[in-house]
Amino acid sequence: MDVTVRPAPPAELPTIRIAPSRGWPALRLGELWEYHELLYFLMWRDIKVRYKQTLLGAAWAILQPFLTMVVFSLVFGRLAKISSDGIPYPIFSYAALVPWTFFANGLQHASQGMVQHANMIKKVYFPRLAIPVAKVLAGVVDFALSFVVLIGMMLFYGIPPTLATLWVPAFLLLALVTALGAGLWLAAINVHYRDIGYTVPFLVQFWMYATPIVYPASLLPEPWRSLYGLNPMAGVIEGFRWALLGTDTAPGPIIYVSALVAVGLLVSGAYYFRRMEKTFADVV
Repeated sequence: MDVTVRPAPPAELPTIRIAPSRGWPALRLGELWEYHELLYFLMWRDIKVRYKQTLLGAAWAILQPFLTMVVFSLVFGRLAKISSDGIPYPIFSYAALVPWTFFANGLQHASQGMVQHANMIKKVYFPRLAIPVAKVLAGVVDFALSFVVLIGMMLFYGIPPTLATLWVPAFLLLALVTALGAGLWLAAINVHYRDIGYTVPFLVQFWMYATPIVYPASLLPEPWRSLYGLNPMAGVIEGFRWALLGTDTAPGPIIYVSALVAVGLLVSGAYYFRRMEKTFADVV
């Protein structure tokens, strides 16, 4: 009896077609969690590279706002005699510089992230949002170091922490949202127009003087003070001073306006970033 064995037909392999999205794509934030190990690696790499082969290492995270505070205290506190709401000017300015430095560094690093990781973007797929998110989150380490110095200065000037200090993480989150929202806009634009990289330092400098860092927001009467909240960092700075230093100028309506603007900046920046993401590998 002859038995003929015929080979089974080859199984059909699934066909996957990768095509650019049209219109306004979905954010697909779940991908960030799927690639959370990559996100952690990018954060850790950014922290190590930032202080690699430096003489003082992570001490720069403390020196940057501290030395700026010294200059501001001499120029604006002693010479210009700008009001500080009854708070010693050094800690008045340093309490503002700690969140501001976190925001400014996060914004600048996020805006340059896509260009710095051009080789990786061209070779492998991963959620591109991971790059600016990692750039901003990496600054939390610097913030923690400078915040410890801030607590030490509070004790030196006889300003003990109160229950209002529990609001600090919320104001830090607002600063993070603002930095990430603006960073997403600038990162996407910087891929196509590299002169944005030269514009960001001037933008940060202008933004700083439009924020109540060297002066208190109490100099502005209502309703202009609430409109001042259109600058999200104004709410952050006033919130930090109120929560840590116990100033009489509680954020009030300014914090609500700042929060709404920050969230709008983040949502619009995320959608614009995702819309432009399909061109990054071809242009960067």
